[in-house]
Amino acid sequence: MGLRPRGYQVKAEKAHGKNTRISKDQYFMNIAIEVSRRSTCTRRQIGAIVVSDVGEIKSSGYNGNPRGLPHCHEIGCIRDKLGIPSGTRLETCTAVHAEQNALIQAGTNARSSTMYSTIVPCPICARMILNAQVARVVYIDDYSDLTGVELLKQAGIKVTRMDKRLFAKKLQV
Repeated sequence: MGLRPRGYQVKAEKAHGKNTRISKDQYFMNIAIEVSRRSTCTRRQIGAIVVSDVGEIKSSGYNGNPRGLPHCHEIGCIRDKLGIPSGTRLETCTAVHAEQNALIQAGTNARSSTMYSTIVPCPICARMILNAQVARVVYIDDYSDLTGVELLKQAGIKVTRMDKRLFAKKLQV
């Protein structure tokens, strides 16, 4: 029993009789949403973070062109210029995905971690997540191709989809 300053609240603050403390998943997803605001993509702003099994943030990533290349928000999107519809011919995009950037930054710290991503991982990111030995993936938005989430589930990775409405103000839904 440590000393606490006078008036210290042990319980979560309450508003109108309801507990307003958010879950750890909401907390970390809010951070991933903030990370997405660094994205340089003109089509989608995606953020991801890697969190250790004891709740330490190990890395973050957002989608954008690799180092040394001009960013789409500066020169325009090649997919837009070529009239490529969303969800098709992903290989044309020059960006590195948020999940990939987060894994690159985390290195071996990704093992046994949880990845929070603002969108379901694509099949390529899912394979990278598997090889990085991430234990759990939490995401908000689905994508046109759910093959990535199926790969994760097949490999025994726990996958959690969060309700988008929990983040409506942040996502401007």
